[in-house]
Amino acid sequence: QVHVVESGGGLVQAGGSLRLSCAASGSIFSINAMGWYRQAPGKQRELVAAIIRSGSTNYADSVKGRFTISRDNAKNTVYLQMNSLKPEDTAVYYCNLIVRDNSGSIYDYWGQGTQVTVSS
Repeated sequence: QVHVVESGGGLVQAGGSLRLSCAASGSIFSINAMGWYRQAPGKQRELVAAIIRSGSTNYADSVKGRFTISRDNAKNTVYLQMNSLKPEDTAVYYCNLIVRDNSGSIYDYWGQGTQVTVSS
């Protein structure tokens, strides 16, 4: 069993910054990929950024140059640094982890979601 906890959301003015964190604990052998998704009201959940174990990253075009994803493999934690925030970044942000547990099985885990609200 793996436990996933997100933190760091909140209310910020346009142009401000926030840092999200997502920490996993439990029966973890390795975390192959870590990502952040977001879902705004009335919209589908979309990929914001992802990072694989080697450190290679991928970003949505809408956040390139403003958001940075990083991971600490020793702490099983992924971060999302969000700068120059815009009102259209307002959404619930979810972390997603592709975890190989100690038995060798691979599972897909989601965080509980954290609200990010950017005021204009």
